[in-house]
Amino acid sequence: MMDLVDVKDTSLILEGGTFRTVFTAGILDAFLENEILMPYIVGISAGAINACSYISEQKERTLRVFTNYRHDKRYIGFRNFIKEKSLFGLNYAYDVIPNQLDKFDWGAFQSYKGSIQFGVTNAKTGQVEYKNALEMDKSCTLLRATCAIPVLFPEIKINETPYFDGGLADPIPIHKAIQDGYEKHVIILTRPQGYRKQSDRQSKFTMKLLQARYPKLVDTIKKRVIRYNETMHFIEKLEAEGKVFIFRPDYPVQSLEKDVNVMRKSYEMGYKQAMGKMDELKKFLNIK
Repeated sequence: MMDLVDVKDTSLILEGGTFRTVFTAGILDAFLENEILMPYIVGISAGAINACSYISEQKERTLRVFTNYRHDKRYIGFRNFIKEKSLFGLNYAYDVIPNQLDKFDWGAFQSYKGSIQFGVTNAKTGQVEYKNALEMDKSCTLLRATCAIPVLFPEIKINETPYFDGGLADPIPIHKAIQDGYEKHVIILTRPQGYRKQSDRQSKFTMKLLQARYPKLVDTIKKRVIRYNETMHFIEKLEAEGKVFIFRPDYPVQSLEKDVNVMRKSYEMGYKQAMGKMDELKKFLNIK
């Protein structure tokens, strides 16, 4: 197992974005090549999926899963709504693949010596909650919860509490890292520089469906655009102050990308960007 890098004041923050995070996978694989295993990680949505492959030190695993199963209807397809009320085949994606087909190294994952937390949104309170990823069961219930986009996923229950995608309440958890005492931050975003979120029809449709059952969650979704844009403004301010080191794609990457060749190019973009900035990153982290 790789040793953690000796940095006490710097967090690693991973934004979500479904298949946009194949860009993240390329960056984290470059980190592994350079033996940079961060001691504090906080992930949201598919950013958490990438974090799992990263701390288990399984290079190219996220890329492999995304590209090998993208067109497998058991993995993603409308037929899954019939059995599991989900666009993704929950049992197939979060149990069969990691435990049978492309095996996840649970031993390496659970041997990680740092702190890794995944954010989920409590459907009843509308608030984000952060949970210790190392306590995740082998059916990956916590991953299911942090990736549970309303309408495309059902609610996921943990200890009888319903949860949805962590990004609904806290899309880029910079404030969580600051709250935990970190002064500097490495952030992997999945949107290009200057991106700002706008309201869309899908969100309005989602809010109508959830209003009666989860009114506080709907209140959170209503504020999502403002919260995201305010967070980006804050991060860019910290970046100007030299407190944040950001990786972001050079051009837009699609959340539900279908072309696996485009996915591979997005992965390569992340990998090459990280390798090109490696000396600068090591200087930021104050490591050799």
